[in-house]
Amino acid sequence: MSEAVRIEDVSKKFRLYHERNQTLKSAIMRRRRSVHEDFWALQDVSFSVPQGSTFGLIGSNGSGKSTLLKCLAKIYWPDKGSIAYDGRMAALLEVGSGFHHELSGRENIYLNGSILGMSKKEIDRKFDEIIDFSGVEKFIDQPVKNYSSGMYVRLGFSVAISVQPDILIVDEVLAVGDAEFQEKCFAKFRDYREQGRTVVLVSHSMGSVRAMCDQVAWLNKGHIMQVGETASTIAAYEKSLDLGR
Repeated sequence: MSEAVRIEDVSKKFRLYHERNQTLKSAIMRRRRSVHEDFWALQDVSFSVPQGSTFGLIGSNGSGKSTLLKCLAKIYWPDKGSIAYDGRMAALLEVGSGFHHELSGRENIYLNGSILGMSKKEIDRKFDEIIDFSGVEKFIDQPVKNYSSGMYVRLGFSVAISVQPDILIVDEVLAVGDAEFQEKCFAKFRDYREQGRTVVLVSHSMGSVRAMCDQVAWLNKGHIMQVGETASTIAAYEKSLDLGR
């Protein structure tokens, strides 16, 4: 099976400062740099994502999942290693981040769609489908500042998936949606797989990962612990938390 994403020896570090110069005067008076240490959020991470699969990233808080996702989305750049893609990639890390709160849902569909690279004609063609998927048709002409968090996420997700990239990077966007919307998302991801598209999903919900993912990578403190079939990888992760007994 061909690879949609290949991650090779990826490492990412951040600087942790132990003290901070509060003013320019204090910095000049001290005549030395602030004390810091390097924190490696990811260390020598390697795995590949098969084309046309739904691939999960799991791990406890602080494991490096979000850092890796931001590297995949090209928000961060690795300090070491490389990431290669086969196809067009789009990321859903902060759904609706391109929305303007004072504009209506209708206006934000066009605004957000253009930010994501769609033409007006393309948005026109997909407009009804976006509204139908989001389930906010009754409120589409209301300012999104009046939307509930669930409505906001559903509309943002609906616009983003209408772009139909070859590789979709998703971070916990299903956490806010209700059961009906989650099932819609599961169906959409299944459609993606049937179309040969690839989804990389980060989630703390093992139920969602079990339901959607073909393979899973387990991260712990910046290291890959296990990569493979979903059930066995989740079992190993839960056992490490004493939850799998």
